[in-house]
Amino acid sequence: MSLQLGDPAPDFSLLDGAGNTIKLADLRGKRVVLYFYPRDNTPGCTKEACAFRDEYSSFQGKDMVVLGVSTDDAKKHQKFTEKYDLPFPLLCDTDASVATAYESYGLKKFMGKEYMGIKRQTFVIAPDGRIEQIYRKVKPAEHAAQILQDLASPSED
Repeated sequence: MSLQLGDPAPDFSLLDGAGNTIKLADLRGKRVVLYFYPRDNTPGCTKEACAFRDEYSSFQGKDMVVLGVSTDDAKKHQKFTEKYDLPFPLLCDTDASVATAYESYGLKKFMGKEYMGIKRQTFVIAPDGRIEQIYRKVKPAEHAAQILQDLASPSED
């Protein structure tokens, strides 16, 4: 079964890099951008995080919450956040349970090797807790601007 637009977003409760518990249920009434990324401090993930950082005031202006999710631990998230001055929480999905619930964890191939890991995908969750947008193919440097553009101009299916 695959997540579709309009489906209820899988609920979660995760710690962020600062040790705060972030629960999706507590964010009802706001639009949430939940982006899954493979690893802190890797080239693509750094580009993506910095793009969200650079557009963060635009997301805030639309009353949107940005959350990054990877399997890194709090210590790695804290270093990554400080190094790039990230203004939004990075969540610790160390057992990949949330990534799995969002179909963002699975078999990956890189340089001829196969391994399990987080797939770079993003979900926009509407204020009512339903999935509003799904991005399964993400260009890290352009992704934040793309989301803002898509949400500014509602598309017709």
